[in-house]
Amino acid sequence: MNVSSETREGNAMNGTPHELPMAESRLIKTPVGSAIGISHRWEAGQYCAILTRKGLLGCGIYDLACADEFHFAFALAKGTPERPLVEPEDLLSARVVKVSQAAREMGMIEGMTGQEALEKLLLAEQRPAVAAESSVH
Repeated sequence: MNVSSETREGNAMNGTPHELPMAESRLIKTPVGSAIGISHRWEAGQYCAILTRKGLLGCGIYDLACADEFHFAFALAKGTPERPLVEPEDLLSARVVKVSQAAREMGMIEGMTGQEALEKLLLAEQRPAVAAESSVH
């Protein structure tokens, strides 16, 4: 099988029926650090997220139970039909409606803005990792 990739800029969905869906990623810079923003769109919808080394801020398409199972820090923000979350930057002003247990341990709570949740994730990257204590004698 031959596999190739190419870089697309702008909106790949230009209305033609055989056009591929769109996937974009870009650097998101904040005063406390940087993350990767992603946006995926297809004919009938979209989702977006901001990925850090310590966890993810994403829209309602993600499964919080899975994040808890893998002890993954995840804050879920939700858009509305009138104001969907399309671009990763849309997550920053959206309200967080659910958080995983690992996210709660970092100080994230329901009702905070996506910006506040992202700051918690980025600040967690700056803390030294806690080494597991050994019980070997």
